Amino acid sequence: MVGPPASTVSTAIDYVDQLAANLEPTRTVVYKTVDDRELRLFIFDPPGFSASDKRPVFLTFHGGGWGGFEPRRQYPFATYFARLGLVGISVEYRLSRPDSGTTVFDCVRDARSAVRFLRKHANQLGVDPDRIVAQGNSAGAHLAVGTALFDGVDEPGEDLTISSRPDALVLFSPVLDTSPDGYGQAMIGERWRVLSPLHRVRSGLPPTVIFHGTEDTVTPLAGSTSFCEAMLRAENSCELIPLEGAAHGELMRTPLLFNEALREVGLFLLSAGFVVNQQSLKQ
Repeated sequence: MVGPPASTVSTAIDYVDQLAANLEPTRTVVYKTVDDRELRLFIFDPPGFSASDKRPVFLTFHGGGWGGFEPRRQYPFATYFARLGLVGISVEYRLSRPDSGTTVFDCVRDARSAVRFLRKHANQLGVDPDRIVAQGNSAGAHLAVGTALFDGVDEPGEDLTISSRPDALVLFSPVLDTSPDGYGQAMIGERWRVLSPLHRVRSGLPPTVIFHGTEDTVTPLAGSTSFCEAMLRAENSCELIPLEGAAHGELMRTPLLFNEALREVGLFLLSAGFVVNQQSLKQ
């Protein structure tokens, strides 16, 4: 996929934020309470949805280095895939900030809790527990892949007989190497390897597609390349789609790049049996 040169990055409000400003979820559900704080799922139901349905789920996590942005930023993702017949959900998770006492490990715990909540309450929510797509941008992509990889990083007392592993992964400019050579080691600390997807790859992981800018200097393309190679060596399915000339986050800023990427994701999900409304994908 070809993107604009990195030099064309705008300082104006990001395209996804412009879209998100006019979107509101169909319903909001609390999936977890920590220290009296309620964490929510912002749910966008597809056209013709009924509570008795078993719809596939598009679960999306915002980026921001584990400490920035908010769930609204992912509303355009949730809305787009709701049009394709999935239940689109943007996840609220605790943010890791110096004064919050929250760590990246807590962010991961919340992400894994969200998937478990969907499976446990699938009948009430009208979703298919066996067709959950986890998607994220940058640090949000790290959380998405962490739902599949970071066994043992779970909320105390949670029912671990319910799997947090999604059925497909869609990663945009992901944090995949948290070593000193990658991104995030300073925030995570000496236990970085526990939360480094590149160092936790094994067989039996969900089919994965990655979109990554070739001019990304925040989470360099090399991390995604190494991760995909490791996935293939472990006999998993992984496709890497380079965004030529694109810097970090440019997909979120550029309308053409954003819309092309979502269409590519739609085709990926169609081939995996997740898309219900194929006609909307053709439009």
